[in-house]
Amino acid sequence: MNFPNTLSILRIILSPVYIILFLSGTALNIQISLLVFTVAALTDWYDGWYARKYGFKSRWGQFLDPLADKILTSSALICFCILKLRDPRLWGSEVFVSVGVLVGVIILRDLILTIVRSYKELKGKEFKTSMISKVKTFSQMTYIFIIIGFRVIALSFENTGLSGLINNFLYSDYNYYLLFFITLLTVISGIAYFFETGTVVNSKLA
Repeated sequence: MNFPNTLSILRIILSPVYIILFLSGTALNIQISLLVFTVAALTDWYDGWYARKYGFKSRWGQFLDPLADKILTSSALICFCILKLRDPRLWGSEVFVSVGVLVGVIILRDLILTIVRSYKELKGKEFKTSMISKVKTFSQMTYIFIIIGFRVIALSFENTGLSGLINNFLYSDYNYYLLFFITLLTVISGIAYFFETGTVVNSKLA
């Protein structure tokens, strides 16, 4: 097994470690969970860079890398759902649909397209990532880091003005609207993928 694939497997292994730490409820463990998630996210960037630089490319890697990415992001989103169940004040009043539904839509979309992508790449087809999908991925990861980071700060500086300020955001409808927007962007990028593959010969993969 080559080095990039090893990093992908490491990312998969770190995902449940992150879940356990993040949901522990203690400030120290949640701080460590942020570190674990950051390391896992960096392996995604590094294995791609390493594979391109040194020419490591395999069908197994084409399947494993996106799968590891989705497992990591899904782990974070599932944790958010559990937090919502524990504390219904989080994400405000759920203006349109529930947080669980939004997270479910994101995970389902990513799962379906990851399977489609992996299947086609195993068949020897190569795809480039579309711009809207890059924006979607960047938005998802940025939002996840914001929520994890704010959670760490709120617990680390509990009963302070800073903690109160951050919790005001975490408990607000603005936080919900951000998640709703990311869900909408995720759905649009998925629709764009199927539209492109159905109408363009040299389609790009979302």
